[in-house]
Amino acid sequence: MIRITRIKNIDKKMIDAQLKREEASFEVVDQTVKEIIENVKQKGDDALIHYTEQFDGVHLQSLKVTEQEVREALTKIDARFLEILKQAKDNIREFHQHQFEKSWFINKDNGIILGQKVTPLERVGVYVPGGKAAYPSTVLMDVIPAVIAGVNEIVMVSPPNKEGKVNPAVLAAASVAGVTEIYKVSGAQSIAALSFGTESIRPVDKIVGPGNIYVARAKKYVFGKVDIDMIAGPSEICIIADGKQNPTFIAADLLSQAEHDEMAASVLVTESEQLAQDVQREVEKQLGSLDRNEIAKQSIKTFGNIFVVDTIDEAFTVANEIAPEHLELLLDHPLDYLPKVVNAGAIFLGAYSPEPLGDYFAGPNHTLPTSGTAKFSSPLGTYDFLKRSSVIYYRKNNLADVKDQIIQFANEEGLTAHANSIRIRFDK
Repeated sequence: MIRITRIKNIDKKMIDAQLKREEASFEVVDQTVKEIIENVKQKGDDALIHYTEQFDGVHLQSLKVTEQEVREALTKIDARFLEILKQAKDNIREFHQHQFEKSWFINKDNGIILGQKVTPLERVGVYVPGGKAAYPSTVLMDVIPAVIAGVNEIVMVSPPNKEGKVNPAVLAAASVAGVTEIYKVSGAQSIAALSFGTESIRPVDKIVGPGNIYVARAKKYVFGKVDIDMIAGPSEICIIADGKQNPTFIAADLLSQAEHDEMAASVLVTESEQLAQDVQREVEKQLGSLDRNEIAKQSIKTFGNIFVVDTIDEAFTVANEIAPEHLELLLDHPLDYLPKVVNAGAIFLGAYSPEPLGDYFAGPNHTLPTSGTAKFSSPLGTYDFLKRSSVIYYRKNNLADVKDQIIQFANEEGLTAHANSIRIRFDK
């Protein structure tokens, strides 16, 4: 049963304790991840084939997904679902096009030119899970922004099944989104291959996409060799609702996250004791009808919370402290409350903007900061696949006007070669 906690004095430590947010020890996982990465660096494809047989239960002759396999996948999926994928693609593309950044320059009157050159990354890797569930939506969300940014090479890795095939819905989404290469490899070994390269897989510049704890720790380990999007934790939702809202809707939305995995967090914050009790009962009622009942039940039992506060303003204080991946505002006139939101990955306004709308179809990205990292990070976007270079152009007379200041600045820092680089241009 989802617990109800009454809060009088909002305290960060108390909230973290209720959410069971604590620094976990990854020593054992990290040791395994490092061994896998080093093995892939040394043995290349042989290591990937070995780990695919060990973890996925299939011996592969070739790691690469062929065009024929993609065409076969397109014939296996429902025609209506293929059309839905294309509709979702259009929505995601339309939204992410607004995030595209252009190069810009300032031409000063004295001839100085300053600016910023924006360039897309050349090669990006996308990890798509295939464990407890396969996620074609992840393909669309991670690939389409890269395509809009102008990335030329988009490499997808995803685990094969026991027959050596990648999930057909995932392959169909890859075809719709614009993936250029696909490989049957998963886990920490796939992150190693994307980072350091093997005989089959050339290294990339950045890796994006969610995965299990081994994937997450591998991404952390290779960061610096390549860029990564984020270290994603378990999924989470926070709902702020007043006593006038529908408990059936709220329970359904809480469970929509609970079914992701046993560590997903589902939280309601309300000023209504009655709503809290109604939602508690409704969660129990709906749990029995879920296909992923056992996963959702464990998630709700361990990480589910209903916080009862005195006022809606206090509800926002709690939510901003949680900094949730998904924040739903089930309030009358929810737009009026938007300025109160400080920390959230994605914000859903009103009873008819539930979180799954964002997961699949509306257009904004569903790759979002988790575990409180919305306090300092943002959803995946087109901007994540662009890099920026500063541009500086001075003529001789422009440099002459400021040379003495630069020389003194350099000397103050003890960097006399810097000073000399300026001075030597004006020595007679």
